[in-house]
Amino acid sequence: MFCNSSIALKLIIDNAIPFIKGEAEKLGETVYKRGADITATDVRDADVLIVRTRTRCDRALLEGSKVRLVVTATIGFDHIDTAWLAEAGIRWTNCPGCNAASVGQYVACCLLRLQQEKMLEVRNLTIGVVGMGHVGTEVVAAVERLGCRVLQCDPFRAEAGEEGFVELKTIAEQADVVTFHTPLTTDGPYPTHHLANADFFSACRAKQPLIINAARGGVVDEQALLAAIDHKHVRGAIIDTWEHEPQIDQRLLEKAIFATPHIAGYSADGKANGTRMSLQAVTDFFGLDIAFNILPPALPADYRYNPFEQPTCEQLRRYDPLVDSMALKKYPMLFEQLRGNYPLRRE
Repeated sequence: MFCNSSIALKLIIDNAIPFIKGEAEKLGETVYKRGADITATDVRDADVLIVRTRTRCDRALLEGSKVRLVVTATIGFDHIDTAWLAEAGIRWTNCPGCNAASVGQYVACCLLRLQQEKMLEVRNLTIGVVGMGHVGTEVVAAVERLGCRVLQCDPFRAEAGEEGFVELKTIAEQADVVTFHTPLTTDGPYPTHHLANADFFSACRAKQPLIINAARGGVVDEQALLAAIDHKHVRGAIIDTWEHEPQIDQRLLEKAIFATPHIAGYSADGKANGTRMSLQAVTDFFGLDIAFNILPPALPADYRYNPFEQPTCEQLRRYDPLVDSMALKKYPMLFEQLRGNYPLRRE
């Protein structure tokens, strides 16, 4: 940590991070760029890089730069080469839990919308939640408020001696809905890349659950999921995170019940949390005493997320996933624009 209240910093910042302009300037010189367009030249003389998932933070971007701290205003950090940053002596941090409640809202509202469409009855559904970190915990709370029974799967916590967890196979065999909330990992004792694979979907045959992926695209093997839908091993899918996004699989887009552009955690509340945590990470690292005023905007009195119809319950009035799904299904080529110009949504 650097302790210098008068330090002058230069920050390169993804221009799509909300509520940050006007606040980050308290830290020093700021340069805003589209995340995917940030280059090694941009960061060469910067002290801090604040990004989202669209900036790959690795040797190619950062070698030879002055960057001492990389902050991602997201929970996930698979876009950061953590091993190389450690080798290079560059500190990094993410924002764990910043949008967890937003993802809980997304899952609950997807279920409520399906109930309104008479595709299921929410009360007494068995929901299998895979990954019990900040997000999974909020998802459990959200669906329990709807009257659902929950099965929780987290091998790390189970191995640590915590009780109440079941194996993934049990969830495949017993859950009416399976929702994934793990990071994307390829190594370690429990890698999550293609965690939902052909073997998993085969184990789903008896129960034929609904599959929700609001974790990372690679957690679900999309080709195996398509085969499972075709063979009726699952009843359908709700996809928010996609392999190879923004180039998403057109067949899965068509078959998904709801298809959204990686926005499950995009409530204004979650965005404000992530931005506040990002800037606080900079002040903590450099030992600066700076306060930030980052609040999401209030909803208008006549607020309604769905401009096309009035949902029958207050939660869907606040957020209706059908609207996001209709937009992506109609304009899949605008994945990044739909994500980057997201409308006001409050938890």
